Amino acid sequence: MKPGPVALRELQAPLLAWYRAVQRDLPWRRTRDPYRIWISEAMLQQTRVEAVIGHYERFVARFPSVQALAEADTQAVLEAWSGLGYYRRARALHATAQELVARHLGVFPQRAAELVQLHGIGPYTAGAVASIAFDAPDALVDGNVERVFARWLGWELPRASPELKRRSWQLADELVPAAGAGEWNQALMELGAVVCTPRKPRCLACPVAAWCTAHRTGRAEALPLERAKPATLEVELLVHVVREGGQYLLVKRPEQGRMAGLLEFPSIETAPGEVLWPRALQAEFATGDELARVRHAITRHRIHARVVEARLLRPVVAGELADARGARWVYSSPERLGQLALTGMARKLCALLH
Repeated sequence: MKPGPVALRELQAPLLAWYRAVQRDLPWRRTRDPYRIWISEAMLQQTRVEAVIGHYERFVARFPSVQALAEADTQAVLEAWSGLGYYRRARALHATAQELVARHLGVFPQRAAELVQLHGIGPYTAGAVASIAFDAPDALVDGNVERVFARWLGWELPRASPELKRRSWQLADELVPAAGAGEWNQALMELGAVVCTPRKPRCLACPVAAWCTAHRTGRAEALPLERAKPATLEVELLVHVVREGGQYLLVKRPEQGRMAGLLEFPSIETAPGEVLWPRALQAEFATGDELARVRHAITRHRIHARVVEARLLRPVVAGELADARGARWVYSSPERLGQLALTGMARKLCALLH
């Protein structure tokens, strides 16, 4: 017989005891400041904890408050975010900070139902901020929680499916305690992050394995079910490295579309067929020696880049419009490259060129 919400409430005490004893010491767990909790949750989406810690500390040092973030230039926010990927998150943070200042004088609402009314804050982030910062009895569900619930209840559902999400939110709402919601939510996420992992779950170390249907039936690693993976798209690029007077020439990508507003080396897709990598600008180059071959992955795109020395066939001045979409050229000295809001591939190329 599969455990239901009533039976699962019996595991709350042992799970919380485990969390209090073994929780990781993370900088955002040392504060109840809703701003810092909000920043950490935005960074942790689709990014490993180890990769977030340094970025988080630098970001909150540069923008220590909602007001500071709201008043910052968009490019400065993207630069501070650089290296974390998924730059729409940075733009959403910036817009939300401005809305918080305009509508709430920089003060965070204390309940999830109010937080989700803000631009860029979804149900998960709203539940995290409300419960962790204010101990509001609001649930949250992320990928870790969905996986834990699917194994506890033996749900034969695909990972990240709408039905798994629906059932998980329903169960999370039933289990969240009236007091101590923040600790409970963090305990659930911690269990999924360090014990009930996607691959090779550590069931023998799980403090609540006795309540787990998947463990009892030997299905822990099989649940949730795998979902069909989209086809991989191969992209071939010719990347131009233009150097003039010890400076590199970079171009800003359009403000809409893939990696909007970030800087990259001028790139042209060379394989025939569907355009998978739209050009950020139109220009003609004379190419020289090959400098490197680089492989890079972005979601389901597998990029094979041939990097060459190049020169422009006509001079370009700083700030010149490159095409009708308004992309502009940006000069940068080598020592400043790492401080700019670069695409992931541009950052990888900079490391090779120095």
